Amino acid sequence: MSQTVNRILRLSSVALVILVAWTSCQPRKTGIAQLPKAPDYQDTTQWYITDRKAAADVFYIISTETGDYVLPNGETCHYADTYRDSLRAPLYAEMLGVDTLVSGRLNYFSPYYRQCSLQSFESDSLKSERIRLPLGDVRRAFRHYLKHLNGHRPFILAGFSQGAHIMVELLKEMDEETYQRMIAAYAIGITILESHPHIVAAKRADDTGVTICYNSVRDTTCALPGWEKSRVAINPVNWRTDSVPATLITEPSPLLPLTEQKKDTMTIRLDMATGMLLVEGFTAEDYVLPLIGREGNYHTREIWLYRDQLRENIALRAASF
Repeated sequence: MSQTVNRILRLSSVALVILVAWTSCQPRKTGIAQLPKAPDYQDTTQWYITDRKAAADVFYIISTETGDYVLPNGETCHYADTYRDSLRAPLYAEMLGVDTLVSGRLNYFSPYYRQCSLQSFESDSLKSERIRLPLGDVRRAFRHYLKHLNGHRPFILAGFSQGAHIMVELLKEMDEETYQRMIAAYAIGITILESHPHIVAAKRADDTGVTICYNSVRDTTCALPGWEKSRVAINPVNWRTDSVPATLITEPSPLLPLTEQKKDTMTIRLDMATGMLLVEGFTAEDYVLPLIGREGNYHTREIWLYRDQLRENIALRAASF
């Protein structure tokens, strides 16, 4: 199963690169493109769900798996169409991969949503404008989940990249009764600057009602634009908030490229000035995110590198709740 997940996550990233490259060569018009159909969250096809009959859930919001694409009328669309198979495929791949890697024995719920494209993150103004639509979709999905799917169980709230930005907004909007049932919130691959009563920085491996946030780089010069500092940060290997380093060992996978076959022993340290995770000893191929990525920024690896630690920590926090 782990080999299958390795391949799925790898192909998902490759598919995004191909999609972005292809669409960059297509003719663009400046008019407002027709929006994709809004997801109906009463429709089971708009969910990825694994019901393990557990006493707690994971609600996961996927990252950006969509590039700009051209509609039949020649307009460029900046949002995923959750009813179009070719655009659903990479979304599904991430849902499946994350469920298999980190959910453990918990139930897993992940909604399809009209995420904005990778090109939307080329500037803060584009991101601020376009993320409203996906936030609205996920807000509706989360409300449906709480009312019809959750069964009043405690839950983990989690999101990666675009999904983490949306997750933080849900956390700020959450009513107090719902917040009291939240085991923890995992905001993976972003920085958090704002203060809010529901954003309580995790301090150790087993505290609950807290937010876990981290962002991995080779050094602080490799940060993505605007992601230079975070108010909330923790080392997901030793679960400390100081600069004490931790050792992370990753095993090779036969389905990954030859450049990634070696066993890596890395040192992971939290930089106290920026809240970034400094990764030393990473020797696998440095996959750079298209358009907005930088060499030495390990944004695309934020779940894969710490998969074992995340799975164990989610189980620990659920047991401690």
